[in-house]
Amino acid sequence: MTWNWEQLDWPNFRYDAASLAPVTREFFRRAGELGGVAEHLESAERAGLQAELLSDEAVESAGIEGEVLLRSSVRSSLRRHFGLHAPNAQGGARERGMAELMAAVHDDWDHELTEAQLCAWQRWVVAGQRGGPVAAGRYREDGDPMQILSGPSYAPRVHFVAPPAVRVPEEMGAFLAWFEETRRDTSVDPLARAGIAHLYFVSIHPFEDGNGRVGRAIAEVALAQGLGHPSLASLSSAIARHRDDYYDALERASRGNDVGEWLHYFGDTVLQGQAQSLRFVRFLVAKTRFLDRFRGALNARQEKALLRMLREGPAGFEGGLSAGNYVTITKAAPATARRDLGELVALGALRRTGEKRGTRYWLTLSED
Repeated sequence: MTWNWEQLDWPNFRYDAASLAPVTREFFRRAGELGGVAEHLESAERAGLQAELLSDEAVESAGIEGEVLLRSSVRSSLRRHFGLHAPNAQGGARERGMAELMAAVHDDWDHELTEAQLCAWQRWVVAGQRGGPVAAGRYREDGDPMQILSGPSYAPRVHFVAPPAVRVPEEMGAFLAWFEETRRDTSVDPLARAGIAHLYFVSIHPFEDGNGRVGRAIAEVALAQGLGHPSLASLSSAIARHRDDYYDALERASRGNDVGEWLHYFGDTVLQGQAQSLRFVRFLVAKTRFLDRFRGALNARQEKALLRMLREGPAGFEGGLSAGNYVTITKAAPATARRDLGELVALGALRRTGEKRGTRYWLTLSED
């Protein structure tokens, strides 16, 4: 097998710009729609939105690599970063490191990408990582081949072999120069640039570990530079839903420098991430309107139950709220629960479906 970096045309990536253009137009349209809907939020709510989306990205990007993070800890770190109240949450260096990476991507997307910055990012994402010591904050130096493997140790499958460590400094110098040059070149498709940046970086695989997480952060920076502001595109969350497709697409793309198929995969994944973010932003706007509408009309039990339902996010309370759920949440007597729920239906805060033991209650959120 000859890998992309071994071929004579490396790193002259090729793709059909005309076939990608409709995807790029849709990317810009959705970015505008996301920004427009978010304008309905107050500044503190927008900060909360950013913290929530970045928390999800941190957890999902780590999860793609098999790392499980404590979401509440990442969220607390990011809420504090945005100047919001955050309860103390358990967690350690791994959660803090991914939160720092997400904050840097959000805040510093307009800065020049440098070796020092990438080394800092990698040091953050491998901090406290299980599985033995990892060279942190520097390019790999080991003389052994850097291989991406799967399967049993006695018969591993080789998915990719990266350039030898001795080539990494030169390759990364070329990558960073390309990233800065293409940023200033208005003829370069911004979505293609982000997709190529991710593939280019992970093909070099400059670090002993953390390449995927840093590579996705680079893609997010490139998307922000193309838009002129953070994209809110939930890229890692979209990748994580179909993780095997992501690795399959990367493996196919690593075999040559015609990257058209990879860019269509990447573009479609970005659009999925934008759609996910848009659902969440619309939910937040609807939640704000909902709470404003019923402010002062609810007793403490009703307010507690509705806030608990809203905490489930756009997906809602799984299976609907039952009278038993209401009793559990509020500690009310069954008769009181039935009366409270009836009042909430009469107010228009909830709608009721089913009968008897199958009766369920649903929030009446309007996302128009």
